[in-house]
Amino acid sequence: MPPVKDLAQLGQRIAATHGWAAARAFKAYEWDERDRARIAACASDILKVFPKGTGHEHALSAALAVELERRLEAPVHLVAGTLSLDGHPVIGNRLAFDGARVFAAEEPSWAGHLWVMVGPHVIDAAIFRIANSPACAPALARHVHSVFGSETGLYADHWRRSRRLGLEYEPQYVLSGEDVTRLMATAYRLIAAGSSDVAPAGDPADRR
Repeated sequence: MPPVKDLAQLGQRIAATHGWAAARAFKAYEWDERDRARIAACASDILKVFPKGTGHEHALSAALAVELERRLEAPVHLVAGTLSLDGHPVIGNRLAFDGARVFAAEEPSWAGHLWVMVGPHVIDAAIFRIANSPACAPALARHVHSVFGSETGLYADHWRRSRRLGLEYEPQYVLSGEDVTRLMATAYRLIAAGSSDVAPAGDPADRR
């Protein structure tokens, strides 16, 4: 699927995997101070138990999505697509892909980006793990560290406003509940295996 250009198109992608009621709830949601505090606390808790290191950012995003859904009375979706920096793709390539086929595996062999959306708001913890990876595109690593600092653990912002920071989240597929469940199998294994290796969460970067 090619990237969507606006919230109306994103609502259609949500409807494709979750139904039109979910799409309407997505478009109607507006976060408040209480939800922002819960999002920050949830991310901090997940990062404390998720093992350090890189290479499992998809599972991290899935774990964050599941925990946010438990704690919030809000529409939470896990979204797959391309992350661009100043208009140039740095994770993913904007090429169409079959999301249902890609995420039929517990550990998909797919080079795009996963992030959480709570209504029209991007919630991304994985970008900071990626920026610390030796495999990260140097331009992205420099940008993340210069804009957010080296101790940040979470980026939360309205989807459209991320462009002001040079980042553009380009949704292509909204994962179904079954897709997320498969990713969570990997997340649970990682958390269980790394339960004695606690990662620091850092401070949330909440650009409201």
